[in-house]
Amino acid sequence: MKLERPFTVYIFGELIILFYLLENISANLEGDALHDLRSSLQDPNNVLQSWDSTLVNPCTWFHVTCNNENSVIRVDLGNAALSGTLVPLGQLKNLQYLELYSNNISGPIPGDLGNLTNLVSLDLYMNSFSGPIPDTLGKLTKLRFLRLNNNSLSGVIPMSLTNIGTLQVLDLSNNHLSGLVPDNGSFSLFTPISFANNLNLCGPVTGKPCPGTPPFSPPRSFVPTSIVPSPGRKDATGSIAGVAAGAALLFAAPAMAFAWWQRRKPREHFSDVPLPAEEDPEVHLGLLKRYSLRELQVATDSFSNKNILGRGGFGKVYKGRLVDGTLVAVKRLKEERTPGGEMQFQTEVEMISMAVHRNLLRLLGFCMTPTERLLVYPYMANGSVASCLRERLPSEPPLDWPTRKRIALGSARALSYLHDNCDPRIIHRDVKAANILLDEEFEPVVGDFGLAKFMDYKDTHVTTVVRGTIGHIAPEYLSTGKTSEKTDVFGYGIMLLELITGQRASDLARLPNDDDVILLDWVKSLVKEKKLEMLVDPDMRNNYIEPEAEQHTQVALLCTQGWPMDRPKMSEVIRMLEGDGLAEKWEELQKVEVTNQEVELAPYRTSQWILNSTDNLHACELSGPR
Repeated sequence: MKLERPFTVYIFGELIILFYLLENISANLEGDALHDLRSSLQDPNNVLQSWDSTLVNPCTWFHVTCNNENSVIRVDLGNAALSGTLVPLGQLKNLQYLELYSNNISGPIPGDLGNLTNLVSLDLYMNSFSGPIPDTLGKLTKLRFLRLNNNSLSGVIPMSLTNIGTLQVLDLSNNHLSGLVPDNGSFSLFTPISFANNLNLCGPVTGKPCPGTPPFSPPRSFVPTSIVPSPGRKDATGSIAGVAAGAALLFAAPAMAFAWWQRRKPREHFSDVPLPAEEDPEVHLGLLKRYSLRELQVATDSFSNKNILGRGGFGKVYKGRLVDGTLVAVKRLKEERTPGGEMQFQTEVEMISMAVHRNLLRLLGFCMTPTERLLVYPYMANGSVASCLRERLPSEPPLDWPTRKRIALGSARALSYLHDNCDPRIIHRDVKAANILLDEEFEPVVGDFGLAKFMDYKDTHVTTVVRGTIGHIAPEYLSTGKTSEKTDVFGYGIMLLELITGQRASDLARLPNDDDVILLDWVKSLVKEKKLEMLVDPDMRNNYIEPEAEQHTQVALLCTQGWPMDRPKMSEVIRMLEGDGLAEKWEELQKVEVTNQEVELAPYRTSQWILNSTDNLHACELSGPR
């Protein structure tokens, strides 16, 4: 009996070691597969420089996204000037998105891609792939996007692909494919444009008969039964009627065939895909429309400067009125055109349209031309949180405390939805008060999510490029260019401080020597000195609940911790705002600050919290935020 407890502990310890080893074996296999891919590719721009084989976990590499179990779910290497060949990637069992478009990768498409049964999107378009389309791709039963266009693929289209019932987007155009184009199963949804510029393809979908087959005829269901003469009726009237009916059918056949093709053609809008109600009761449906450039020119008075609502890193936003009188906001994206950009833009628009939540800005539609990329959103009557805090007219009332609390909770729910409910998950990268908009009822809606993909796509492969707003950028993003959900948590924490104090994240107050006060450091100083009354926006004239303001400030400081792993998830932020678990988290932070000061955003000093443009610290005292 004396050996029972030690033996149990021993077995438990062995199991922990075993699970640890299994987890690391899995990470090693995925890392090995990705390192083999790097070895097979030529990388003139050093896009893959972070893919270090000595690092066990590939989740730390750029252009690789992992889930919460540290399994690779996305490899994003589009438009990266890569060449070479594609190696088998069957070890990436949980991979959902493989994006290698707009490179110069050659050789065959590995058949083992069919083993990646969790794959949702396979984007290999605009490369130099040759050989046949692997029949094994038919095993990808979760595949929604298959784009192999603009390559040198040859051979027939595998019939196995028609069994992929989830397929929403298919493009096999501009290859050297031959033989019959299937028109059954999932392929019945796609129009000739999906197979265009394959000179040796044939069949009803292409309009070109295959060798040895009879000419096409209209579907039987469109032949009127009333024109068929009754048996035995051969009088002159019947003969004339039969000739007339035959002539009418001859001339009607092309029209009926066109109508039949039109009926099969997909509409020019995309439907949102709702999540199950039990996952998020706030999800609703919407339609995404494709607008013409002329419609939006008319709506905005040719993008007149008088209609500009705002400017940002993604472009200008214009107020517009559609012909039916609907007010809209038209975002005119500032983008450098790249090969394949049209397809990339449409893909990202489709993905954004599927993110639907009451606290997310709903995308109404888009416009895409060779020279323009525009997004159409509902017009938000009350502007942004930033404008309500700092740009309101003297006659307008300030945001009251209940409204600020509703903004804090609603925007947290929106970010939690982007992080936890979207597939793929969406990282905002620029959470700030200017990107939280307010509708007629002052309900918050988070805007500009998912737009980072629309910018010059080559920039996303340069590790030094950081997109965001000074004062809102998390320290790890600023130093490495690597983003995560915790980057958004940091931005949310700064936004929450803006909401409480009414101040900007930087440029809090201008001093005679032009030094800038950083909001986060200023708040930390007042919290340590227990001067909450100096922290809260004086525009509220003390009409707030002090314990709630203190709790919201604590949540903000938990979100802005220097080490990303110490920050809560947005789902935890929601619970803390609702009064669950904040006290424990705050007490834990206080203990950590006493023993481990280096995890702070910057070394904290009670008398040194003013930051100038050269990053030198100077001692100064302020009486308050204004």
